[in-house]
Amino acid sequence: MFVNRKILAIILIFSITFVSFKPEAKAIDPVTIAILAPYAIKAAEIMAPYVMRGLSCGAKGLVACGKDTLEILYLPLGLIQSTLFAPFGGLGSGMNNIVKGCIAPFKLVVDVLVLPIKFMGISI
Repeated sequence: MFVNRKILAIILIFSITFVSFKPEAKAIDPVTIAILAPYAIKAAEIMAPYVMRGLSCGAKGLVACGKDTLEILYLPLGLIQSTLFAPFGGLGSGMNNIVKGCIAPFKLVVDVLVLPIKFMGISI
């Protein structure tokens, strides 16, 4: 029986990986939690305005990403307008929609790359 050495090596690597790494339970001392809870509450109260500002800026970034995603649909709309409605004067608006639809993926990439910065509370 012929066994491919690459397949055998891959199976061996996966089996060693899954057998050798076992999850360990790491318990947290309840007394430590009780001692640190007041400090955690104070830190949460101090950070709350900054977190809310970051979430609001991030939500605006997500809305911009959704808008750019929907703008991609201008491309098929422009193709239909420029072909079917060209005899009725739809060529100009169809070409505008084609250009908007072709630019939309690039705008989406820029908005997605800027999204982590917006979640930090920096509005760009």
